[in-house]
Amino acid sequence: MNRRVRQKVAKKSKEKVELPSNPEIGDAGLCPDSNEDVDWTSLPDDTVIQLFSCLNYRDRASLSSTCKTWRVLGLSSCLWISLDLRAHKCDPGMAVSLASRCVNLQKIRFRGAESADAIIHLQARNLREISGDYCRKITDATLSMIVARHEALETLQLGPDFCEKVSSDAIKAIAFCCPKLKKLRLSGLRDVSADVINALAKHCPNLIDIGFLDCLKVDEAALGNVVSVHFLSVAGTSNMKWGVVSHLWHKLPKLIGLDVSRTDIDPSAVSRLLSLSPSLKVLCAMNCPVLEEDNAFSVNKYKGKLLLALFNDIFKGLASLFADITKMGKNVLLEWRNLKTKDKNVDEIMSWLEWILSHTLLRTAESNPQGLDVFWLKLGAPILLSLMQSSQEEVQERAATGLATFVVIDDENASIDCGRAEAVMRDGGIRLLLNLAKSWREGLQSEAAKAIANLSVNANVAKAVAEEGGIEILAGLARSMNRLVAEEAAGGLWNLSVGEEHKGAIAEAGGVKALVDLIFKWSSGSDGVLERAAGALANLAADDKCSMEVALAGGVHALVMLARNCKFEGVQEQAARALANLAAHGDSNSNNAAVGQEAGALEALVQLTRSLHEGVRQEAAGALWNLSFDDRNREAIAAAGGVEALVALAQSCANASPGLQERAAGALWGLSVSEANSIAIGQEGGVAPLIALARSEAEDVHETAAGALWNLAFNRGNALRIVEEGGVPALVDLCSSSVSKMARFMAALALAYMFDGRMDEFALIGTSTESISKSVNLDGARRMALKHIEAFVLTFTDPQAFATAAASSAPAALAQVTERARIQEAGHLRCSVAEIGRFVAMLRNPSSILKACAAFALLQFTIPGGRHALHHASLMQSAGAARVLRAAAAAATAPLEAKIFARIVLRNLEFHHIESSI
Repeated sequence: MNRRVRQKVAKKSKEKVELPSNPEIGDAGLCPDSNEDVDWTSLPDDTVIQLFSCLNYRDRASLSSTCKTWRVLGLSSCLWISLDLRAHKCDPGMAVSLASRCVNLQKIRFRGAESADAIIHLQARNLREISGDYCRKITDATLSMIVARHEALETLQLGPDFCEKVSSDAIKAIAFCCPKLKKLRLSGLRDVSADVINALAKHCPNLIDIGFLDCLKVDEAALGNVVSVHFLSVAGTSNMKWGVVSHLWHKLPKLIGLDVSRTDIDPSAVSRLLSLSPSLKVLCAMNCPVLEEDNAFSVNKYKGKLLLALFNDIFKGLASLFADITKMGKNVLLEWRNLKTKDKNVDEIMSWLEWILSHTLLRTAESNPQGLDVFWLKLGAPILLSLMQSSQEEVQERAATGLATFVVIDDENASIDCGRAEAVMRDGGIRLLLNLAKSWREGLQSEAAKAIANLSVNANVAKAVAEEGGIEILAGLARSMNRLVAEEAAGGLWNLSVGEEHKGAIAEAGGVKALVDLIFKWSSGSDGVLERAAGALANLAADDKCSMEVALAGGVHALVMLARNCKFEGVQEQAARALANLAAHGDSNSNNAAVGQEAGALEALVQLTRSLHEGVRQEAAGALWNLSFDDRNREAIAAAGGVEALVALAQSCANASPGLQERAAGALWGLSVSEANSIAIGQEGGVAPLIALARSEAEDVHETAAGALWNLAFNRGNALRIVEEGGVPALVDLCSSSVSKMARFMAALALAYMFDGRMDEFALIGTSTESISKSVNLDGARRMALKHIEAFVLTFTDPQAFATAAASSAPAALAQVTERARIQEAGHLRCSVAEIGRFVAMLRNPSSILKACAAFALLQFTIPGGRHALHHASLMQSAGAARVLRAAAAAATAPLEAKIFARIVLRNLEFHHIESSI
């Protein structure tokens, strides 16, 4: 049988602590400058507060609990100006517990409808900004109550997920309740009516930034009434009447920026807006097919106007907004941020453009339209990298998400565009992402880790990540108490662990323990974390040394717990794969036995073979295959219903993937080493599906099916069943035409077992479970089998070498024959004393073909260097095989092949005898 491995604190001082102005791009933390003891309680209050401000809420609370003084400082209102709840399940109870800290809360970010329902319980009357995502389930009632309780609201953003349950009624409530509203960005609304827009125009006089993105319908004429608007986006919105737009919107007196990206706007509307609007400075029309298809359209005639589209140089366009035209090239955004003399109007435009570009590029990456490869390589990737250095956290996050998305070709099969991934690497993207991952802001950590994970599917990028210290960073993030951060970090380790050269580094960085701890920490309700952690452990377990690390860290118990309790198929599949890999090192460590001895492990894997998901069935069967190499596991699997489950699996996978077929047959092969299991497999109906699998076109399936049939054929009843079920032609085909030498070898051995005479008497009465044997022509089957056994053996012979060996007993002559006859993989096979005895007995068989086959088989099992050659030699010595071999070598009537092979086996036995006595 073959095992398959599946694949920075300041010094004590009263001086002010200097913090990096942009920790997301800088070193992102405070590091000790010396090893001297520090009395942290002596730090000035303002220093402690500044330190607290660089911690997430959970770490801030933990640090606050260390002493009374710090507890008071931790409640300081200046630390609770903004709140990010996206990684937390915020229910009303949690919101009430936070209310005392949120008196001066001005900004909140949340995720999902449940958190939205809880916002009012924070009692943050001074709230200025609300930003939410995953808003598909937010209702009119929830949104109306939120705005009614926060009259001081200036910014409301819901998206980029569609707000499918929000209607015009809720938007009208926003207009009535939030007179100070300045910015309103909503995504995926079904209908934004004229009444709603007119209410906003009337009741929100300070509304300067409007975004109705990816909406089904927006009243274009009414938007022409919002005279306060400076920046307007209808990106992705369908059913727009561009004739109405071009005739009305150019009259908006303060309109500076307009975003119509991802729409069907036509060149005529663009031309009219740019030429007629006196205030309009920027029109963003990215990924607008109708506009892009007009090769005659020119933007050069609109002086003082900037059109951003896929067909022009966006960096050059952005540079045109500045008086100093030397600000050209890809660093234009960075140069703007570093300007010492600021222009308020330009800053306003650039900040809006950063948001618009990050949103549009992410949406474009998600839809992945054809024909944009050149754009992504020359402009898209550099823009995203530049946006990652923005001072706007939301822009940074979205840019990182965009990088994570635009490289993916096939999410299901983890396929990425290598050219895009390596473009990110060449432009310094890995270092930028790793710096973001080191930020104290968990939202940035999560999105940066996601991008690193996706990019690391490419081996060259994975190498760069490792060289830049990314493994240590990801291992650290995997310990985060923030589930989203831990999930993406585990995903990064999963992809990096594909490379053999990274496995040791992950273990050295503490990644194995971090991954195992994740399983216990998020044992329920966190399928994404669990699948990634189990997947990474599965890859690591394929390495012998790392597999021991996994076991020592409690990985066996953790993975079995997932296999037993988790209902998510992705987690089940990876847990089973990890257990299979842990059990694949039986010759070098004790993990195989450890998995089998873990309570419920074998029962869980047997149960998983009945899963409706093919990947789960495949990995569970693979695990049982590897585990069956251990004698105790083999019998325990059978006792847990493994024979019945695996026969049923083999019967059902005729049209399944080769991977599932191989593992199903492989697991039956492993179980059938035991004669009791072999008989049970035959009685359960396992012969017919194995014969069917032997006819597979896949080489690996040939090997496992032939191996299982070889084991089954040792039993006379099974041998007859194989004949009756049409197994002889299938084995003959394998023996004569399979690409796999191993499959051909084991098929020949199975045929030899079947026709060495032991089945003949049994055939007269039929099988023990059938009253009437199927009608078969044993003589015809025997002639067919022997003919192909002989042809198989002859393919490993050379007449000239045999003639030389017959005439001389020189070692060189026999070595030449051995080299020609050797089947390398056969050295991995381990035979029992009964099997060796049967081949020895076959040397006395009247059939010269079977004699030659037996000698050929014994040669394979005893060739020096084979994994179990010494074991086989010992069995043969105990059975007195040398005498029989000498007789076969000297027999006048024996075929030349049998004689020469017998002499070689004798020489092998002498070699092993000498070796064992040294």
